[in-house]
Parts: sequence; C-alpha cells; structure tokens
Amino acid sequence: MRTLGCDQHKNYCVMMSLNSDGQMIDLQKFYHNQTDLLNNFFSQQPENTRMAIEACGYDPWLCDLAQSCGIDVHLAHPLKTKAIAEAKIKTDKIDAKILAQLLQANLLPEAYLADKDLREQRYLFRYRLYLVRAQTSVKNRIHALLDRQGLRMTQKTSDLFGNKGIEWLKSLTLSKYYQNALDGYLSYLAFLKQNITAAERLIRNNLKDDPKSKYLMSIPGIGVISAYALLTEIGPIQRFSSADKLCSYAGLVPSVHQSGKQRYHGRITKQGNKFIRWIMIEAAHRVIRSDMGLKQFYKKIKFKKGPNVATVAVARKLLTYVYQVLSKNEEYKFQRVAPSKPAPALPN
Repeated sequence: MRTLGCDQHKNYCVMMSLNSDGQMIDLQKFYHNQTDLLNNFFSQQPENTRMAIEACGYDPWLCDLAQSCGIDVHLAHPLKTKAIAEAKIKTDKIDAKILAQLLQANLLPEAYLADKDLREQRYLFRYRLYLVRAQTSVKNRIHALLDRQGLRMTQKTSDLFGNKGIEWLKSLTLSKYYQNALDGYLSYLAFLKQNITAAERLIRNNLKDDPKSKYLMSIPGIGVISAYALLTEIGPIQRFSSADKLCSYAGLVPSVHQSGKQRYHGRITKQGNKFIRWIMIEAAHRVIRSDMGLKQFYKKIKFKKGPNVATVAVARKLLTYVYQVLSKNEEYKFQRVAPSKPAPALPN
C-alpha cells in the first residue's frame, strides 16, 4: 500500500510517497497550472493508495482530482495536526512527510471532507451571505452621507431603503461629488439586491423537495435561509454521535481549563464552523422574542450571567433541537410553558 502526503500552497503543492515500510519512494513538486502532470501522477498510483492533505482553503479542487483517479483522500485538521507533530524545522518536504507518516500510522487527526455537490451548495449560501453583508455596508455608507448633509427623511416610513425611501433618495439634489457618490451607492445597492434575490431563488429551489428543511423550519427562529445553511454546513447528521458533538463542531461549548482537582469553564471555544455558530446566534436573538419557553430560559440565565451568555445558551439549546429533528426525521415539538401560579393572598 502506498501513502501520499501533500503539502499544499496557493500556487503549488509538494507530494511525498511512502511505501508500506514507511520509506520515501518519490518526492515531487507540482504547480497548480500543471493539471495534466498532476492527473498523470495520480493515475499512476497503485490501487488502495491513500493521500493526506491539510485543510487550507486551496484543497477542494485537488481532492476532487485525486478522488477522480481512485485515490482515497483524507483531510487533516490543521490545528490538531500542528499539536501532534509540530517541528522546529519546517519545510514543505518535512510537512508532506509528516502528513504521510501520520496517515500511515492511522494517527492523522481528520477533518470532514464534504463531497463536491455539498461544497458547491455551501458556496451558494456563503456567496449570498457576502452579498448581504456588502448590502449592509452600502446602506451604512448612505446613512453616513445623509448625516454629513444633515438630511432626514420627512415621509412617514420605517425603512429608508423600501420603495418610498428609495424614491426619496433618488429625488435628492446634492452637490456634485456627494450626488455622484449617492448615485453610485444606489446603483450598487440595486445590483446587490438583484443578485441576492437570484441567490435566494436558487436556495428555495434546492429546498423545494427536501423534507429535512421543513423539519428545521418548524424550530422557532429558523427560516428558509437558515435551514439551507444548516443542512449544507452540517452535512450528514449521522457523522455526529450526539447533540454535544454538533455543538462542539459549531464552537458553542465552553472552554475548559483543568489542573488537578480545579476545573474552570471559560467562554465558548469559537473553534469549529463559524457559519453554524453565526446562524444559531442570530436565531437566538429572534426566538427570545417569540417562544415563551426559550424566553424564560433566556431570562433565567441572563439574571445570573448576563445577556451575552444567555444568548449563547439559547443558541446551543436551539442547535440541540436541530440535532434532534434531523436525527429523528420529525418536526420540532413546541415546549408548552405551564402558566405561572398566582402569588398567595396576604392574610388580612
């Protein structure tokens, strides 16, 4: 059996091959525009060849290429790999060799390698998220421009960027350079809105025949976009053995420091999938205004530890609901809150 270790960079990668005895039999460097050479290299590998590659943001296309040639690809977790095999002398050759050796010894700390279709669906959500954040940035710039000019909308509307608000903005007459900036902002805003709508249409079409999205949307605070994001970012729910493992993957668990008998719990780790964590925090902000059971849960923790800790606690509880509905393939059952008992009457 042959084992490959791949140290990948933005423009090139270094491949080291080890035989079954752990001895190096090949070391090659490929630039990423040499796809024919890479394809030939992978195609010439014997059956049952395994390859270790560190998750780095440049890995998806190379993983797909290797898998198409029959290579068994394993994605290494960068933080855990560094903790296990950090070296003072660090070169591309050494890094590739360490990855190959860890995989050969079955000691490679692996990260989840999503399939190509799931990665593309993830990118749709992340693309839409980028557009929304760009839209928010442009709106803030328009607000700042109006403040510079001392302008306030006189019409009665709560949304400056609704139909009436846009009409009012277009009707303004400013000095040359401010007018040029406002026109550019409004044009960019219309462009972003158009592309956000197109992305959301694709998302809705992808969810149209997916029953799991309906299970997720039965959870308070989870809408269409959130459901799509959770399905694509989580992937198969079977890869998590418990709700706690899913919460840990999202970085919604407290950090732990232990020395002897002393054990301290700190802030959440924030290690893991930042998109799931962001979705659940946003959902928590919405749900504490609508769901009575979670609202009471939030107030209880807020009284002891403050609003930020309480919001994170609600987000984690919501993520446990996500795990339950996906693993059981059923809708969320709303918690019924018992009415509070009236205080006993004081004696006369």
